[in-house]
Amino acid sequence: MEEVDGIIIATLKELGSNMDADVVSLHHFSPAMMVEACVRCLKAINADFSSPLNLPEAMSAKYRMCSSLANACQELGYQAEVGYQTFLYPNIKDWRKLLMFMLEKLPREEAKATNEPMGSSALLNRTIVARLQALLSTPWIPPFTCSSRTPATNRSQWALQTGAYRHKFHAVDVQAPTGAADLTSRIPKDLKRYYSHYLPYVVEQPPVKDDLVASILEKNTVEYSAQMQWEAEWNQAGLASRLSEQEYRARKKQRLQKRIADQLRQGVQVAQQGGQFSTGGDFEQFLAGFADKSVYVQGKGSRFQHTEKLQFTQEEETAMVVPDGPAKPSEEELAQQREQEIGNLQEDLAQLVNQIEGMQLDIKKFSSNMQQLKETTVVMEAECGEMETEYQTQKKTYDLLPNADENIEKLQNLVNSSTERLGKLATQWEEHRAPLIAKYRVLREQDSQITAQTTDLLEEIKIVRERMKEVAEEARHKDDLYKQLVGEYERMSKDLNRSAYTKRIMEIVGNIRKQKADIDKVLVDTRQVQKEINQLSGKLDRIFVVTEGQIYKDARKDEARRTAYKYLASLQENCKQVVDAIFETGQIKREIKELDEQIENETGKRIAANLEKITADYQQVKQENTQLLVQLKS
Repeated sequence: MEEVDGIIIATLKELGSNMDADVVSLHHFSPAMMVEACVRCLKAINADFSSPLNLPEAMSAKYRMCSSLANACQELGYQAEVGYQTFLYPNIKDWRKLLMFMLEKLPREEAKATNEPMGSSALLNRTIVARLQALLSTPWIPPFTCSSRTPATNRSQWALQTGAYRHKFHAVDVQAPTGAADLTSRIPKDLKRYYSHYLPYVVEQPPVKDDLVASILEKNTVEYSAQMQWEAEWNQAGLASRLSEQEYRARKKQRLQKRIADQLRQGVQVAQQGGQFSTGGDFEQFLAGFADKSVYVQGKGSRFQHTEKLQFTQEEETAMVVPDGPAKPSEEELAQQREQEIGNLQEDLAQLVNQIEGMQLDIKKFSSNMQQLKETTVVMEAECGEMETEYQTQKKTYDLLPNADENIEKLQNLVNSSTERLGKLATQWEEHRAPLIAKYRVLREQDSQITAQTTDLLEEIKIVRERMKEVAEEARHKDDLYKQLVGEYERMSKDLNRSAYTKRIMEIVGNIRKQKADIDKVLVDTRQVQKEINQLSGKLDRIFVVTEGQIYKDARKDEARRTAYKYLASLQENCKQVVDAIFETGQIKREIKELDEQIENETGKRIAANLEKITADYQQVKQENTQLLVQLKS
């Protein structure tokens, strides 16, 4: 068992147990060391398990802690008997069996490497998940229970449990330098100066500090969604356009600018038709430059617009001239004059609005009448054209009637010459048409081949891009795995001799194989002996039957044979009793051996010593309870 104890101790040291060099076997373990080893194993098996590593001094606390450890072991599937006494009262066999069970339940390193993502980001995610699970498992406490008397070390935990310092998710726009990580592109000096001297840090941009995390998350989500949307658009429409990325972006920008300019022109035209808006040259130049087209030329405008412009111009010129007159009027007179002017202007405006509405109704009537007249004119023009055509045809026919025979002959000659000319033209057209059709077919086949090749290339490009992403992701995972393995290797103690442990394990395996071979040999011998016993028993029964038959035939005639028959029956009975006694003796010996083993096990448990310890612990618990009662009464 020394090899097994050595493997258990080495594994516990790898889990972080601080043991002296003198501890080489479980016989040197103490209850405190056993408890620490079990806690470390349970934490390695289940990350959510929480328990202190050291035994408390109070006996009642020891009892509670050891009982919780026993329950945790039973939840893992430990079938043997386990309780608080297993940890508090030494029993090397039970300790060894329990530790071997826990070491078998430890997660395998290969399973971790294959099933869990490695790296610093994965460790951070796992830490965050563990922290969130711990926070979700804590009970809710009313906020008013946390007062100024709460210790400073517990205020953060109280805040998380009570939710006293929570606030709603509110994000503001934050700006960060763009293009600083790309070393291939140059940043303009003005932009760089703005970044270094005027742009505040991201942590200082939100007006409320509590909005910092929400703003950063919102910014990151927006940029990520924009990038994903651009990649999807480029993979679908960008690659199919056969343009470079810069050309595709430029064309898309130009198309959007043109659409915006068209919308602005339509809105301006609608506003001008209603007399609510008038544009100047600056706005027209802006639209022309924005849409990358010629300057947008506006019409002359309505009479009302010119009148309004002339009126405002005259008012401005009049306002610029300061007449020489008496002193300025008072504020009350100015207010009365302004109210009077406003009333007059409102009356004028109402009259103008009524006039405009009447004119708009007249315009609608004239427009409807004009549309009807245009339709009527179109119909009449079509009828007139048909009648003119018919008239020309009838006129030519009437002109040909005086010389009908001569004209018919001329028409027949004209028809014949036209037919011959059409035949010659058809022949020439066929001569030109055949090579053109052949060339068209060849070009169409080439175009279909090029299109198919282009489609295949686009599919291959998409597949290569997906493969590139997968390879990059795999490389990142492998890089993280390499970093974590290097960190674990650096944290491992370098004084361990791996070959010695391997040699020890191989020796244990060799001993097990040797014991297995011996057990198999004993089993074979046992089966052989049992087979021989069965054969001899059958042979003995057959011999008895034959002998009994021979003697029984002559038993009636001869007295000696009758006596021999009686002796044979008694011999059979005695032999059977001897065989049964031998079987019972063997069974009794096995029971004696089992009882000896049980006695040895019970002796190894040191029941008397453990009983004394239990009695001492019971007295200690009584003293602690007495002290607690005294404290409560005082």
